[in-house]
Parts: sequence; C-alpha cells; structure tokens
Amino acid sequence: MNFSGFDIAVGALALLVLVLLIKGIRTIPQGYNYTVERFGRYTKTLSPGLNFIFPFIDRIGAKMNMMEQVLDVPSQEIITRDNAIVGVDGIAFFQILNAAQAAYQVSGLQNAILNLTMTNIRTVMGSMDLDELLSNRDAINERLLRVVDEAAHPWGIKITRVEIKDINPPANLIESMGRQMTAERNKRAQILAAEGLKQSQILEAEGRKEAAFRDAEARERSAEAEARATQVVSEAISKGDVQALNYFVALKYTEALGRIGTATNSKIVLMPFEASSLIGSLGGIGEIAKEVFRSEGTTGSQRQAARPPVVRPTDN
Repeated sequence: MNFSGFDIAVGALALLVLVLLIKGIRTIPQGYNYTVERFGRYTKTLSPGLNFIFPFIDRIGAKMNMMEQVLDVPSQEIITRDNAIVGVDGIAFFQILNAAQAAYQVSGLQNAILNLTMTNIRTVMGSMDLDELLSNRDAINERLLRVVDEAAHPWGIKITRVEIKDINPPANLIESMGRQMTAERNKRAQILAAEGLKQSQILEAEGRKEAAFRDAEARERSAEAEARATQVVSEAISKGDVQALNYFVALKYTEALGRIGTATNSKIVLMPFEASSLIGSLGGIGEIAKEVFRSEGTTGSQRQAARPPVVRPTDN
C-alpha cells in the first residue's frame, strides 16, 4: 500500500500529538505534591490528581511526600549540667506543608531535620540536672518540639512531635541512685513511725488530761453536795431540830461501817460498839420522816400512825 506524502504528514502529526499528551499529562498520587520546573526554574506545584504540563519545556522537579513522616533519632551521649553522662535517643514526627520550600530551601531535608533535632536535644537536656532529666520528660519533649519546629519553619516543615524514647545513665550512676532511693525510703519510714508515736503519745496525754479533769469535776461536785448537806443539817440544828443531827451522824456512821466491811484486807473487825447510839440515830431519822409527812399536809391520825417509836438510849 502506497502512502502519499500527506498521509505520512498526518501520521507524523498524530504521533507527535500522542507523544505530547504522554509527556504533558501527569497523574499525581494522593499524599504527594510535585514541583514543576521550566528551564530549571520553579514555576508551580502539582497537587494530587490529573495535571498537565508543557512537554519539553516543563519538567517534574521534586516529588514531595506530604504525609506525616517519622524520623528515628539515633542514640547520643549528653553531658548534663551536673556533669552526668547519659545516653539519649528519640523520635521525631514531621510533615511537609509547603512542597516548594521543602524542595528548594534546604538540601537533604531528612538529614537536616535529624541534625537539627539532635543538636537541640543536646542543648536542651544539657542545660538540666540529671534529676530534672529523669523526672521532667514531658517538659523536655514540649521544649524540644517548640525549638525544633521554630527552626524548621522556613523550610515549609511542621514538626508535629518530638519524643525522648530512652535515657540511659551509666551503670555506676544507676547503682548510686538505687542506694539513694533506698536511703530516702528508709528515712521516710522512720519519719512516719516517729510521727505515729508522737500522735499516740499526744492522744494518750489528752486522754489522761480528760480523765483527770473529769475526776476533778466529780470530786468538786461531790464536795459541793457534801457542803450542801452539811449546810442543810446546820440550818436544821439552828432552828432547834436536833433529830437532823442524829440523822447526819447515823448516816456517816453507817457509811463508815460499810467501807470497813467491804475492805479487801479485813475479814473480822473488832471494835467497841454501843447499839443504843445507833438506835437513837434511827429515832432521829423517824423524827425527820415525821416532819416530812407533816409538811405534805397529812391528817393528824395519819401522822400519829406514821410516827415511829422513839427509842431512848439507856445507860448500861
């Protein structure tokens, strides 16, 4: 089959168009941005999806991963402010926000972020004592994040997180810290025991104080009652009622005998005893009862029936 010159020209043109389409159409995957360079100069950034560039004039420059990425920070030795040498490693999370800045503002992006993070770890942790280093890890992470993110901002980078994974003091330092912790715990235990003993003694002393106060109050009230009884008897005697005196003497006499009889070291009590005196005292009690009945308004016959016989003591 013979092709004319026109047919050849049309075929060549169709082939050229096909090549131009292949060279000019670019499909960008999700999570990536491509930079476009025209004669070596950055012109634009291609976002995910179908894009078109001018073939043979434009070309794809850098293919930037826009997803959050993880960068492992290798272990390094750090000298703290109190001259302790510790091994520290960590991890950093970052995300590219501006593909053009990340591609053209810094050479070797991940290496730059790694060295920046390691340098700031030495700076931040080297300005702290070992005890602060071990107990303030969250504060260290927050400070590192702020410093590294600020330094990486001109590169179009967002540092999302910086974490210290391990802090490894030397073995001899760990042993010393263990002994210090044991001594501190023993000290706290002794302090707690002493505080407990102190509180126990305070409570015991307060109990004795309260008991002594109550005993004194009871004695005071007993003395008041005794004084009141004596006053009543004195007033009765001053009015000419001798039987009240007999009652008072008999009461005290009986109480004294009761105390003697209930003593644990007495089995047999030998003492002079005049029964007529006690009987006379009982007669006084009867007279007092008579006065009580009279004051209550009883009838004369009732008072006569209630009057007990008065037994007069006789001389033996």
